[in-house]
Amino acid sequence: MTDSNDKPLSSSQRAVHELRQMILTGQLAAGTDHLESELAAHLGMSRTPVREAALLLESKGLLEMRPRKGVRILPVSPDDMREIYDVLTELESLAAQRAAEAGYGPKDLTLLTESLRRMEQALEKDDLEAWAEGDEMFHSELVRLGGNKRLQDIVSMMIDQVRRARSSTLFMRPKPLKSNEDHRVVLQAIRDGNADLARSRHHQHRQQAKDVIISLLEKHRLRQL
Repeated sequence: MTDSNDKPLSSSQRAVHELRQMILTGQLAAGTDHLESELAAHLGMSRTPVREAALLLESKGLLEMRPRKGVRILPVSPDDMREIYDVLTELESLAAQRAAEAGYGPKDLTLLTESLRRMEQALEKDDLEAWAEGDEMFHSELVRLGGNKRLQDIVSMMIDQVRRARSSTLFMRPKPLKSNEDHRVVLQAIRDGNADLARSRHHQHRQQAKDVIISLLEKHRLRQL
């Protein structure tokens, strides 16, 4: 396995990548406990890189390390999502405002435009997984265009928990036609340099997404009791 620069990943980097994927895909299910030795054997490596990876994933809210008991995969909590979406809503809305103020040209907005195209094509094919990939691309690029590195770092700390929540609710939610409409408005506002509209529409968009996801998580949690 290599990184984006075709350099071999270290054992710790590989452990982070593989454990993260196992959590996001549900292979390591929420609420389950795992010994470091068990995970190390599964990954074919020593316990040290597994422990280092677990520490990083703990900081991202995906698991909890417990002395002498290994790690527990944390559930997707509606309360956690409320807090995370409150932060994301404000930070991403600020990024949308700053992107509109930056005076970007068409070339600068290529990836944002492409992500919207992918989302629209995905819905035409009823491919929700492809839509989710395009949606993630849109939000990631929007944050980058905001031009604030610290803002990007804060968002990146929480994004894996958002991915898990979206993954667990993706096929329960209504078809996200309204989401695509919101993205179109935000993109056009950035093209037009309309910072107020870019910020307000994105804020509304994230707030609505929060309401949908939390409602579904709460219903799902009730069914599990």
